[in-house]
Amino acid sequence: MELTRLIVKGGVISPGELREVVNIALEEGLESISFGSRQDIIFPQGFKSLDKTTLGKHHFVYPDQKSGNNIVSSYVSTDIFRNTNWLTGNRFLYILEEFKEQPKLKVNITDPKQQLVPLFTGQLNFIASEHEDYWYLYIRLPKWEKMEMYPVLIYSWDLAKIYYEIEKIAKDDAVDIELLFSMVSEILDTNNRTIDKPLNIPFYPFPYYEGMNRMGIDQYWLGLYWRNNLYDLDFLKEMCDLCFECKIGKICITPWKSFIIKGIPKDRKLEWEKFLGKRGINVRHSLLELNWHLPVAMEWALNLKTFLVRTLDQFDISTYGLNFGISEYNRDGHYFTSIVIEKNELPAALESIKIRDTYNVLFAKNFDPNTREYIVHSQDIDKLELPTILIELSRKYFDELGNAALETTESPQKKEKPQLDIYQCQECLSLYNPEYGDESQGIPKGLLFTDLSDTYCCSLCEAPKSNFRILELVKS
Repeated sequence: MELTRLIVKGGVISPGELREVVNIALEEGLESISFGSRQDIIFPQGFKSLDKTTLGKHHFVYPDQKSGNNIVSSYVSTDIFRNTNWLTGNRFLYILEEFKEQPKLKVNITDPKQQLVPLFTGQLNFIASEHEDYWYLYIRLPKWEKMEMYPVLIYSWDLAKIYYEIEKIAKDDAVDIELLFSMVSEILDTNNRTIDKPLNIPFYPFPYYEGMNRMGIDQYWLGLYWRNNLYDLDFLKEMCDLCFECKIGKICITPWKSFIIKGIPKDRKLEWEKFLGKRGINVRHSLLELNWHLPVAMEWALNLKTFLVRTLDQFDISTYGLNFGISEYNRDGHYFTSIVIEKNELPAALESIKIRDTYNVLFAKNFDPNTREYIVHSQDIDKLELPTILIELSRKYFDELGNAALETTESPQKKEKPQLDIYQCQECLSLYNPEYGDESQGIPKGLLFTDLSDTYCCSLCEAPKSNFRILELVKS
């Protein structure tokens, strides 16, 4: 299905801009909008063309237009999930502001320490390094068979400049990474830095991104998710007004068909909870329900997900840290979930005959999508066989959890279990023992306290992570 998209640069939109968009949609007679996997806003096919005065500064891409790719950014993760120390929200906003013209290629600007936003789904993927204001660049132009690393680190204020130069050069099909680098270096005077170590992408379980969560000492962040990806316009309009009242300047769209509001003042938390309650908004979907990536407006995919979630729920299966994708058959290497369910194409000769659909199941190496390596687990599977295969893979994931990290840091001859620190909350004396995790917050066994998100708080008294101290050292 072809849809109209609204480009939301970096997935960041102000409450004022969102309210304008909602009003445009209401004038078109719509009741809801959806979110896309590149942090854009999507309207149904029936969306009419608008005159330029109505459009204002909004960048719409209609179904018959080929140009227009949104810039994906992990701005949404800053201040609420683990992040590279120097990479603040403001730094993201300054960099995004440098992209004056709408990119024709897909651009990702991300922090490798967060898990919410995929790193490698763009054609140009800028990934933060440990050096302040310097970025790796991984490129896969449309005609290239594989992704290549740009041979230097790029300075923050050169990102847009280098992108636009590469966009021009990319029209030449014969260009490779060496020629590309040589041409850019010849044309631009940039503040590059030598790559002194390879990009290290730590693996962490996929975060929980829904509900009201503590952010620092006196603020909260709120993640909202609709399972059908149809966000009610009247609700959004009222929510924008509440953001104004609370002086909240940004709303962030995730690639998971959800959005996050950061910086809700502690003294307004109850007001937000009442607002959600009156509207009957559910903010505690199960992890089984949340961690899915589906194509927009494809009913078969939503129906398949519903079937799988209900079946897995009956078996009481834990999928904490995993995420799933449903897709039509596509081996272009752009998947970004731990496990992928592909729907096979029916041969053209059989389209008129009613045949049951079949599926392939793939999983990422070490269940980490950032490896960009997918292993085919099962092929030509009937829908009824899928739950059994997903249960099998989730068990495999928990059996192997942590093994990949150990393999990279220890020699094969010496694989001792790490020492486990037990931490104690200084407010109520509750313990966090990695041997048990924290079931109440969906944290699995084996996750070290130091690997918990900075937003982790005490299950009993809600004291922040910074209030915990090491109690004792236990040899496992």
